[in-house]
Amino acid sequence: MTVEPATPFRTVPLVDHRRAERAVGELLAALGYPVQGEHLAATPARVARALAELVTPTAFLPTTFANEAGYDELVVARSVPFRSLCEHHLLPFHGTASVGYLPGDRILGLSKLARVVGHFAAGLQVQERLTQQVADWLSDHLQARGVGVVIEAEHLCMTLRGVQARGARTITSALRGEVRTDPRTREEFLDLVRCHG
Repeated sequence: MTVEPATPFRTVPLVDHRRAERAVGELLAALGYPVQGEHLAATPARVARALAELVTPTAFLPTTFANEAGYDELVVARSVPFRSLCEHHLLPFHGTASVGYLPGDRILGLSKLARVVGHFAAGLQVQERLTQQVADWLSDHLQARGVGVVIEAEHLCMTLRGVQARGARTITSALRGEVRTDPRTREEFLDLVRCHG
């Protein structure tokens, strides 16, 4: 078993909770909701804590193992739930990710597929970048023969405001290596992702 060093995958912001709390209070007042009285008095602190939780990724060790059995077929984790925060409106988007790879010399602990998704979903994001970051991380760290990522999500910035397209979901994909270049492997991955039984 090899445990790669715990280095940050990207810069994680340091949250100034007191400043965030003051800013939320100012925002509420600017919107016509001054934080006085028992119902709103603790709201700035609660909002600051909630936003801090949404923008702070959970660290994890990307544990890999030697592919001693020589497994050479797709490994796919389907319907991995995630939530993120739209960087354009600070409203949540949430959905599922299906993540797969064709192993080379190393395989990844299965729970780490979900952890990679969760790590990159934390913070201010757009779905297109999130999809690419998960695919690129797996390609770079596993040196897999191929990687596929499909993300389907509902964006509250689209369903609750503006066009108010309730029920609309957005699908993005990122394919790398043989999952992109080999038509049979690509179709097998997409069939596994679409399979509901």
